[in-house]
Amino acid sequence: MINDYEATTPIAPDAATSESTDNDTVISTINGLIETCKDGQMGFKEASEGVERSDLKSFFSECSLQRSQFAGELQSLVRTLGGEPADSGSVAGSLHRGWINIKSAVTGKDEGSILNECERGEDSAKAEYKKALEGFLPDYMREVVQRQYEGVAAAHDKTKALRDAFNNQSTSATSSR
Repeated sequence: MINDYEATTPIAPDAATSESTDNDTVISTINGLIETCKDGQMGFKEASEGVERSDLKSFFSECSLQRSQFAGELQSLVRTLGGEPADSGSVAGSLHRGWINIKSAVTGKDEGSILNECERGEDSAKAEYKKALEGFLPDYMREVVQRQYEGVAAAHDKTKALRDAFNNQSTSATSSR
């Protein structure tokens, strides 16, 4: 027989189910970041191959390597939760994240267009990291994601500065003709 107290007390959700849901949510969030990193890795690799300037080649190669390292670190985190880590970017993700247009920019070997597309991809990467940081993450994962976000933001800022310098240089060259 249920007493009056038990009848008015909400039934607590099964702790295992709640924990499993949180675990699945965290795995999904981290896997989304892995896809973001893989897309960035490939985008920066293509950008590196599409430019002539050695400073840009070097910067884009460094960013590609950074994203590869970030993805590996995130894949390890997913494994700690017993999940299956993503191992590539996604076609839909590439479209969403802004990296898909890098191919056409690289084909034209237009450094300004390549810088624009890289900056657009980095805008998307920053947004994905911000979204992940706004959600539930265990503290040890939050620290990793925050540190990586800072690396993504720094790469974004440098990409934007390079793009702006290129655009200013192009404008100056055009106006002095």
